[in-house]
Amino acid sequence: MIPCSNLIVRFAEPADCSVLFKLIQGLAEYEKLSHAVTGNALALKEHLFGSHKYIEAILAESGGQAVGFALFFHNYSTFLTKPGIYLEDLFVLPEYRRQGIGKALITKVAQIAVERDCGRLEWSVLDWNESAKAFYRSMGASILDDWQICRVTEDMLPSINSL
Repeated sequence: MIPCSNLIVRFAEPADCSVLFKLIQGLAEYEKLSHAVTGNALALKEHLFGSHKYIEAILAESGGQAVGFALFFHNYSTFLTKPGIYLEDLFVLPEYRRQGIGKALITKVAQIAVERDCGRLEWSVLDWNESAKAFYRSMGASILDDWQICRVTEDMLPSINSL
């Protein structure tokens, strides 16, 4: 474990996209999903800062080095008739874990949700990731057993029209 010094949690800027993408690759490696990473830092930059902003990101820096990130976007609850925030990814480099960095990142996203009058902050967690589940529960999150993710991948999207 590397001690965390002078933690800064801030919104990502265009110049951060390469380091942010490296952290995304680190997340994929941790989740044993490196093979699923087909994107690149340029596409990430376009989606973060282009004419249509699909996502937002927050970086955690310690000693001038990016050590973690949170990437999120807005969703909507028809039942609450309020926007929400979906936390797509939360990741801290393994050597910086258990120092409050993940908590600082999720706290910042929660503050943004409050500032934006969101009704929910939601995210998914892999079923095998017991340490993450324990961390999320300690932050007050409920893990919903009665909801499952449905996904249609890019290669299958066109076939929906032919059904």
